Amino acid sequence: MPTPVAHLSLEYLATAVILLDGESRIAYLNPAAEHLFDVSGKNLLGHPVQQAFTDTEQLSSAMQQAVRNNASFIEYDLTLGTPTRGKLHLRCAVTPVQFDRHYLLLEFHPMDRPLKLAREEQMLDQTQANRLLLRNLAHEIKNPLGGIRGAAQLLEQELDRPALREYTQVIVQEADRLRSLMEKLLAPQNASHYSALNIHEVLERVRSVVLAEMPEGLKIRRDYDISLPALVGDKEQLIQTMLNIVRNAAQAMQGHGQIVLRTRIARQVTLVKRRHRLAVMVQIVDNGPGILPELQDKIFYPLVSGRADGHGLGLTLAQDFVSQHGGTIEFDSEPGRTCFTVMLPLP
Repeated sequence: MPTPVAHLSLEYLATAVILLDGESRIAYLNPAAEHLFDVSGKNLLGHPVQQAFTDTEQLSSAMQQAVRNNASFIEYDLTLGTPTRGKLHLRCAVTPVQFDRHYLLLEFHPMDRPLKLAREEQMLDQTQANRLLLRNLAHEIKNPLGGIRGAAQLLEQELDRPALREYTQVIVQEADRLRSLMEKLLAPQNASHYSALNIHEVLERVRSVVLAEMPEGLKIRRDYDISLPALVGDKEQLIQTMLNIVRNAAQAMQGHGQIVLRTRIARQVTLVKRRHRLAVMVQIVDNGPGILPELQDKIFYPLVSGRADGHGLGLTLAQDFVSQHGGTIEFDSEPGRTCFTVMLPLP
């Protein structure tokens, strides 16, 4: 292990640092590294770095270059896979150091921040455009619904067989449901009902609904940080947001697979151009087939769906609701793993 003085210095660095011994095993990682990779140092100590992470080819090459030349080597565009956060894009400096014996000092700097800010700017513009489109669409749908409902009621009066009246009742009920949805889309944003809430209550409600819809073959695992404080938001909107994402995942796997609901605290994050000291991070991870590459750039657009029977409004509404809460929604998808990350600021 490094000397106590060196250990203390690394503890207070804002830069993520990992120290490897001569056999490429993790001898130390500082709190900044634990936060960046969302891992516990105690669980990684003594493990080879190639086992702790995935996609380590670039990292291994950088380590070999540093050892071969006995000098620092910088990889400016490093991709490194993590168990909880997926693939990270980093700048990595590898430096041979000498304490009681030879070590490799790995310094990691996230490269996602400029890209993240640009994506948030684009997503904000897209959300506003989607909101306008949805309101126009709702206005056009609402008027014919009244005629459909009225025609169904008139038809019911002319029917003698009770069995046929059941069909007209279905038409009336579905017209009422769609009308209620259209009214919500047309309602002003200030109609939301904000209060203190526990995000785990929201996720448990969603979990019970989806498991009731697909009781066979679907597993929804919890990975909660129960120490999270309460956030302020519209409970119904957040339930609908999480439900749309989880239901999409379940339907993509045709009801057979695993979904993980994960919550964590995020510190010092920028959401929609505002800096927040704390935020709640909700990740919804499934092991399904992934989102088609040709859909990934437009998955939040209205009427875009990867399913033939999908209406393409679920993720659009989820993005709109999250935006109204001052948060962001992103995803990372490849075959076998899709992760939606929702960030919600804490007061």
